[in-house]
Amino acid sequence: MKNLNLTLVAIAIMSLTACSDGDDGQNGTDGSNGATSLITQTALPLGDANCPNTGVRIDSGVDTDADGTLQASEISATEYVCAPGKTSVSSNELLTSVNNEWFLAGQQQIAKARQTWLNATASEAGANSQANNAKTASTLQVSQAANLASLKGTAKNMILFVGDGMGISTVTAARILEGQLKGKMGEEHNLSFDTFAFSGLAKTYNVDAQTPDSAGTMTAMMSGVKTDAGVIGVNEQVERGDCSTVAGTELVTALELAEIAGKSTGIISTARITHATPAATYAKSADRNWEDISDMPAEAVTAGCKDIADQLVNFEANLEARITGADVDGIDVVMGGGRRHFLPKDTAFNSPDAVSSTEGDRTDGRDLTAEWQAKYADGVYVYDQAGFDAVDANSTKRLMGLFNESHMQYEADRHNDIAGEPSVAQMTAKAIDILDNNDEGFFLMVESGRIDHGHHAGSAYNALTDTIAFSDAITKAVEMTDMSDTLIIVTADHGHVFTIAGYPKRGNPILGKVVGVGSEEPATASDGMPYTTLGYTNGRGFKNLGTETDADEGYGHDIAAGRHDLSDIDTQTAGYHQEALVPMSSETHAGEDVGIYAQGPGALLVNGTNEQSVVYHVMDFAADLTTQANAALAAN
Repeated sequence: MKNLNLTLVAIAIMSLTACSDGDDGQNGTDGSNGATSLITQTALPLGDANCPNTGVRIDSGVDTDADGTLQASEISATEYVCAPGKTSVSSNELLTSVNNEWFLAGQQQIAKARQTWLNATASEAGANSQANNAKTASTLQVSQAANLASLKGTAKNMILFVGDGMGISTVTAARILEGQLKGKMGEEHNLSFDTFAFSGLAKTYNVDAQTPDSAGTMTAMMSGVKTDAGVIGVNEQVERGDCSTVAGTELVTALELAEIAGKSTGIISTARITHATPAATYAKSADRNWEDISDMPAEAVTAGCKDIADQLVNFEANLEARITGADVDGIDVVMGGGRRHFLPKDTAFNSPDAVSSTEGDRTDGRDLTAEWQAKYADGVYVYDQAGFDAVDANSTKRLMGLFNESHMQYEADRHNDIAGEPSVAQMTAKAIDILDNNDEGFFLMVESGRIDHGHHAGSAYNALTDTIAFSDAITKAVEMTDMSDTLIIVTADHGHVFTIAGYPKRGNPILGKVVGVGSEEPATASDGMPYTTLGYTNGRGFKNLGTETDADEGYGHDIAAGRHDLSDIDTQTAGYHQEALVPMSSETHAGEDVGIYAQGPGALLVNGTNEQSVVYHVMDFAADLTTQANAALAAN
């Protein structure tokens, strides 16, 4: 029903724009083409009267003289996409975000996406109009632009789901696996987000890397600015690992804007909460590996750079210090793994479910979990399933859950956790229950981080079962929110060198060996040996670990790339690791485009192939974050 409602919204826009109260214009000559609608975009320099801090002027109208250009006399509507002025953000933020070429390109991409929608609805409206002439076309253009502009800021809530490493082949294989687990042939099945009404592709490269890492890609999605691999929340001018280059390169994220605007905010990850993807929502770091002070070089500490865990706990103070006039209350919900980066390297601070003899890694003696609780008297800190289950979402205003020393368990291995830990779907539901207590709305980022880790280990089973769990979390979010005021975007930061190969027949087990159409026996390669549908271009290669549900166990075995005789191997077990061509200590990311799936206000802007940084701009349009944040700053 919710998908139907979105379709009805689209139809309503087309219906509204097909109507005109003006007088009928003169009919065109039979058989001649109707007038063409055109749009032009002009970059504006600093100091422009309409956009003092640079921007883009967008003119639209009808090419009445059919010369292929939009003359001044033909312009019927003009819009300006302006970079915010200095009164709204500090000078450093201004120079590194709104004047950044990637940021401006993202704004232009949103303008183009809006025009794509306008062109589509104009074609539909024109087909239904009996007066297809220049005057009517111009009226339709203006009416459509007004209807589309009215959608800006209608998203009260935003949820960004990031499947780390969830490339197109991962989505396809997980879809088939879930379908087969439900007794279907598999290929016809849909994951929860497959049914979203709008989708597109994102180009994942970093500024300095053809095949990206998660730090650079997530920074792009959160700030609207592409940057280098390995750095978090800063632009490409930073030098990785050099603390002295951070000042002046810091970027503003969608989560930070939501905080300034008065919304509640939350971050969830099945990886360490200080890992690259979640860290890009709140931290500014010259190196993604600076998760705690023990990971930092002495010169960086001396120079005043803070580790990522420290930045999370002190997010509120850091943001207020960086942006003049900001008055925020800090991130409301934080759930994931990575407890070791918050605890001192002292056995006295071990959690009851510590795996290592000394759980903490911090060498400064600080217990950041205690500091967080002292800072937020209304906060609840939990570390296991029992504590999580006891949280009353109606009365809890703030929650921190650190459920593992390092990353949380793979979904298939969650039952082996010492103290128990919630699923990504359970964490998503709990977060929404807490965050939606704020009448101003919320921003929530949910990462399924262990999809990526399953692939790195060469385990399709773990990567795909975590993708299915991720899909379940999205189902829960859809059920708990109203599509009329909640934008949900599902995407990935990058893909993996994970392939679906051979010519298996329909319904062949996706984790199995290839069995061809019309056959009952496994197909063989030129070497006379059977092969699986799924495989990796590089990595550690073949492992037969039986019922083992922890993909990381494979790292304890020798690299075994290349071909192996699988004739007597059950490749559908949890512990089977696929063959890999090129031997490597860990399978690598891929440089392929990844999918973007969206529903809710502003989702119609997701179409075509985009720079990955456009994800931020879609969220900014849908919730009008910049305007709301500016208004809050002006009021303070």
